[in-house]
Amino acid sequence: MNTQPAILVTGGCGYIGSHTVIALIEQGKYEVISCDNFVNSSPKALERIARITGVQVRNYAIDLCKAQDTEKIFAENPHLIGVIHFAALKSVPESVEQPLRYYYNNLNSLINLLEACRKYRVNHFIFSSSCSVYGNADQLPVTEQTPFKKAESPYASTKQMGEEIVSNIVAAYALKAISLRYFNPVGAHMSGLIGEDALQATINLVPIITQTAAGLRPELVVAGNDYPTRDGTCIRDYIHVSDVAEAHIAALEYLFKQPLHFYDVFNIGTGTGITVLEAIEAFQRATGISLNYRIGQRRPGDVVAVYADTSKTEAVLGWRARFGLMEMMASAWKWQQQLLLEASTLPLQPTGNL
Repeated sequence: MNTQPAILVTGGCGYIGSHTVIALIEQGKYEVISCDNFVNSSPKALERIARITGVQVRNYAIDLCKAQDTEKIFAENPHLIGVIHFAALKSVPESVEQPLRYYYNNLNSLINLLEACRKYRVNHFIFSSSCSVYGNADQLPVTEQTPFKKAESPYASTKQMGEEIVSNIVAAYALKAISLRYFNPVGAHMSGLIGEDALQATINLVPIITQTAAGLRPELVVAGNDYPTRDGTCIRDYIHVSDVAEAHIAALEYLFKQPLHFYDVFNIGTGTGITVLEAIEAFQRATGISLNYRIGQRRPGDVVAVYADTSKTEAVLGWRARFGLMEMMASAWKWQQQLLLEASTLPLQPTGNL
């Protein structure tokens, strides 16, 4: 039996969660326990994590919206000392179409986790928030003190509400927490063995770029070029997913040193705003591949521009992004090539048309 203290990573098989699990394992201080019901992920992530780290992570394939199942994790693991909470539905367009599903899932799962933390005295909690909480900010870059504007989507609204819930719970009970507002994670682990799940990434720019480059998509459609930006396309702060993972490690170590009832928020980004067309150009330069793309309609729920002021994060947590845009794109392409290799080695399946 593992005698190390344990960290629970919810959504541990998801994109950011899996990279954070790897970073925690490589740190070597904790047993890492995952909770993921594979709604937006695949059990293959556990195999990939094991291949990279040599560690087979235990996973609870449960729905965190079920309070009894959530509590079971805590009851069976008395050595838990902290939770990093990623598990949530995260598609902006889908949240516009299915708002009830997003409010139910994202808020109930958070409340159940916090109640279990309170009951079992697991008093270190990191909440996966988002730059979407800022909405269409009046000034850029956004700092942690930038006032929230109206949420542009139900997804963003659940993150605004989530932060409020966490801060209220910390004030009332013997807990301490940090919300990390990260911007646009992209890229893949430098091994090329794990990255963003292609089946669940159909609305995210970089996987669409790599799928187009690989010939899996006939074209890339840019969602609007009539925004008030330097080239008419949306501006985002793209950050390498491994940098985001390391930010969670830094936040966790900082949180351990704080008193109970402590709560704070940090921006996790590079501090540089990149347009969609600039991201496409960076991929083409990083790989030498010319992309077939065209301009399409705007997507509902998209903000015009958002990028981070990361000075507080750098000063307090001692963290800053290490990887640049070219490295993000190169690693994403390496991951796409890994997926193509795996697909080419799969045994042929009967089609039923014999």
